[in-house]
Amino acid sequence: MTDAAANPLLTPSDLPYGLPPYELIEPGHYLPAFEIAFAEHNAEIAAIAASSEPATFENTLVAWEESGRLLGRLSRTFYTVSSADATESIQQVDETLAPLMSEHFDGILLDSALYERVVAIHNQSAALPDADQRYLAERRFTAMTRAGAGLDDEAKGRLRALNQRLSVLTTAFEKNLLADTNDLALHLTDDAELEGLTPGELQSAAAAARERGLDGYLITLRLFTGHPLLSSLTSRATRAKLMHASRARGAAGGAHPNDRVLLEIVRLRAERAELLGFASHAAFITSGETAGSPEAVADMLRRLAVPAARNAAKEQRALQHVSDESSESRDPLEASDWAYVTEKVRAAQYDLDTAALRPWFEADRVLVDGVFFAASALFGVTFTERADVKAYHPDARVFEVHEHDGTPLGLYILDLYTRDSKRGGAWMNSIAVQSQLSDDHPIVVNNLNVSKPSSGEPTLLTLDEVTTLFHEFGHALHGLFARVTFPSFGGTNVFRDFVEFPSQVNEMWIYWPEVLRNYARHVETGAQLPDETVAALTSSVAFNEGFATSEYLAAAWIDQAWHSLSTSDAAAITDVAAFEAEALADIGLLNPVIPPRYSSTYFAHVFSGGYSAGYYSYIWSEVLDADTVEWFRDNAGLTRANGDRFRSRILGVGGSQNPLAVYRDFRGRDADIAPLLKRRGLHD
Repeated sequence: MTDAAANPLLTPSDLPYGLPPYELIEPGHYLPAFEIAFAEHNAEIAAIAASSEPATFENTLVAWEESGRLLGRLSRTFYTVSSADATESIQQVDETLAPLMSEHFDGILLDSALYERVVAIHNQSAALPDADQRYLAERRFTAMTRAGAGLDDEAKGRLRALNQRLSVLTTAFEKNLLADTNDLALHLTDDAELEGLTPGELQSAAAAARERGLDGYLITLRLFTGHPLLSSLTSRATRAKLMHASRARGAAGGAHPNDRVLLEIVRLRAERAELLGFASHAAFITSGETAGSPEAVADMLRRLAVPAARNAAKEQRALQHVSDESSESRDPLEASDWAYVTEKVRAAQYDLDTAALRPWFEADRVLVDGVFFAASALFGVTFTERADVKAYHPDARVFEVHEHDGTPLGLYILDLYTRDSKRGGAWMNSIAVQSQLSDDHPIVVNNLNVSKPSSGEPTLLTLDEVTTLFHEFGHALHGLFARVTFPSFGGTNVFRDFVEFPSQVNEMWIYWPEVLRNYARHVETGAQLPDETVAALTSSVAFNEGFATSEYLAAAWIDQAWHSLSTSDAAAITDVAAFEAEALADIGLLNPVIPPRYSSTYFAHVFSGGYSAGYYSYIWSEVLDADTVEWFRDNAGLTRANGDRFRSRILGVGGSQNPLAVYRDFRGRDADIAPLLKRRGLHD
């Protein structure tokens, strides 16, 4: 399909806020449109680089910022679909597109003539009239230098080859993981194997089976290791099967192995880092983040791992004792038992059954009377559903966002449910990004993977899913509120180890009394969550934190271990599982009862996403988050004054300033780690 006039991707959308006309877009439209967009962008960059005029901020950096608008719009349009509705046709486009995208952006970042102009501006940047301009000059110079613009032609050729091969491999990793996640879903036909599940959970599992033409029930897998249903399935054998399926994804010898793929990714990333003058991929990545070095990351992870492992061991002994009392076999506790026995302990200590809370967490009520309610109270914004506006999938709901005075702000899209064509996990992405150089309003998307109930039945969320919705909405607010001059700084385009900070802060409103009272109402009676249950919830926030911190730190350490390897060391690794075990032993987190949140072969964050050598970012950002939560509590909490300060000094800044300077401006000082240690029970 090559007729540009008939391609809906190449004409301006007449939908609200320029939302792409997804109903008109077919997979065959993408590659021809990208071909045109690449050529257009190349011509724009070539004109900048070849200019005979001396390099100025306007004719080089502003011109660069204004270039590639079609390509940016196409990319955001396509990658929204390739992550959330990756049909076989879309996957084929993705596989073809990946090396083309790599080649295109390498051509820009490695352009010697463009680099020469950027260097000239950077050398004179102190004379630029405003801070935004000076920061853009610094960031562009740093980006091109780190990308290899200063290398000789031979080294650039090798770098291009590495980047293209890595783009193919990361796409293959994602494809293998999606296939295994679907293929290894647990198919059960005996009702006894699902004892402990609620009627709604059984209906969802039955519906998932019917959708694939199967009888009985199908438990679809989640991205992380531990499945939510492990906490309620009474059959130990079923729990073991479910845990085994989760951990088998991408494993060597399976139908869709990722071990060879990730080993090659690790080797090529190490080689690329050394080509660019860094000791490792982790050194390369962290040099461009607030952490600054892998040593700083390692110091923090080791500092936290010791008390986390100690607390987890204490929790494990308590769980084993409960398990022994309730079972004649007195079998050793297994990883698949942890969540189930934990709920028994939680019930005994706090008189709290988190699985029984689901009737109080109906999805629409959580969204409207919880997530939106808190945002309106803090920032004055309103949300109106636009059933007349269609997104990329029938399950994706579109909301129009307005300021308190009615000024249009943008669109928010929520895609709640899991499906075979959606990658695992939860995320936020932008379809349109605000900047003063464009007329675009932001369009942001939140994706979750909640099991879809049978037709006519309510969607009841787990407490973890409530947390995920609030978290991802924190990213959405960042994307909606950023007000910047230059597109490079728009939305959530901030340092990787800062980007999780606003989303983690937004989780605080889950338990905030006036918010919780507003959304936690019984789906049938409308009754508020009982006061004694609220008290139990708030007092049990730190419960099981040894486990939660340990499984997270284990994954973060695995990421660092892989990406701290030199080229020669990476080439010597042949056994993924053995390397992972050795790395976990090194930090004291090798405990088969507490597997990492993600093991290597299904660690999409780092092998197919944007978090390579950066999964530490969550705990790094949590230092800022915990310190900010303390600030809100000390300053009357959910008020417009507090919201306006957080919006103007954090969210609204986007990526236009150094993030640590931004935080100091908001807080009046650097972040204190003490609130984080207290929150996670890691203080002495």
